[in-house]
Amino acid sequence: MHIMEGFLPPLHAAAWTVAAAPFVVAGARRIARITREHPNTKLLLAASGAFAFVLSALKIPSVTGSCSHPTGTGLGAILFGPSVMVVLGAIVLLFQALLLAHGGITTLGANVFSMGIVGPWVAYGIFKLARLWGGPLALAVFLAALFGDLATYGITSIQIALAFPDPVSGFGGALAKFAGVFALTQIPLAVIEGLLTVVVVNLLSQYSRDELEDLAFAAGAMK
Repeated sequence: MHIMEGFLPPLHAAAWTVAAAPFVVAGARRIARITREHPNTKLLLAASGAFAFVLSALKIPSVTGSCSHPTGTGLGAILFGPSVMVVLGAIVLLFQALLLAHGGITTLGANVFSMGIVGPWVAYGIFKLARLWGGPLALAVFLAALFGDLATYGITSIQIALAFPDPVSGFGGALAKFAGVFALTQIPLAVIEGLLTVVVVNLLSQYSRDELEDLAFAAGAMK
């Protein structure tokens, strides 16, 4: 993830930016509503962004033009919903591109789409399904963070494969190659991210109970 600056062809970079833009707008409106109706959750909102920033900054070289790292977006998706993480993810990616040379401005739309949109939505869906089926909270959080992370890298593999299909086997061959390389580092990182997210949620349930009670997470998921 974090496709580097200038790596994608201009048309691909522009297309992913256009695809991500409506989600960013919807997420900004969602954040404005949450902060207006539940002002005491602002610190928790900031902590979710900081969690994603720190984890996603721990990069390991992987596919050419990209890298492997935890995403940290599952936590915010569980607490606030996936729309919020679109904006937080965009902020995280922008700061890392400008301050850490991690990612890029031209590839920001593509990176937001994978890490800020697909990953959080998958994490949120997995979390809801796990709780609906009666799974324990810790397992639901673990699975949400795990599959949200892996989904991010699945989309990144698709993005790179679309831009650089294999000369012989085309898109399918390139996708298999890129996903296979990512898997070597990303599967263990996703497991670690899942476990770490469980630890953080357990801590929040003990020390930020008042803030969590203002969120749907506390109303349903923690019972």
